[in-house]
Amino acid sequence: MSLAAVRASRAVLDGGWWPRSRDPVAELPGLILALNERYGPIRQLMLNSGTWDGHFRRLAVGTRVVRVGWFSTVDPGMLIATTERGDQIDLLVVPPEATAATADTAMATAADPTNRLRAAAILAASRTAPAAERSEGVDPSTVWDNEGGHSAREPSRRHVPAEPANTL
Repeated sequence: MSLAAVRASRAVLDGGWWPRSRDPVAELPGLILALNERYGPIRQLMLNSGTWDGHFRRLAVGTRVVRVGWFSTVDPGMLIATTERGDQIDLLVVPPEATAATADTAMATAADPTNRLRAAAILAASRTAPAAERSEGVDPSTVWDNEGGHSAREPSRRHVPAEPANTL
């Protein structure tokens, strides 16, 4: 996990997290404990329902119970935590199958208080951009968008039917 040193009011994300599996029972308790230490008690988590293997409504962590909400509308690359005080913590979730280099790049970008990229753009850029472009200032128009759009550098791949063979 990589968290911003300070919470910037204009930052898109507060940091990044790289779970090693899609099993929420195995992955979420450690994350919750780390967030508790940094931000105070975590009251609730919201995650994408299609990204994780199991769904439950409550998770006991230590002496506390954290509510867990599963939503198809939450970006698959995000986790939203809410503290007891009502503060919202938005984390990039790096897919478990990512390489260490990809995860490190994505989490560092997400934890950068000057970052203005959303989770999908960070993940796409860290997977596809050459190393020189992965540092600061990745242009969002050069990466795949969350809805399956195409890159400005890559032409659209529409199916063009082959012309019939000339038979004489």
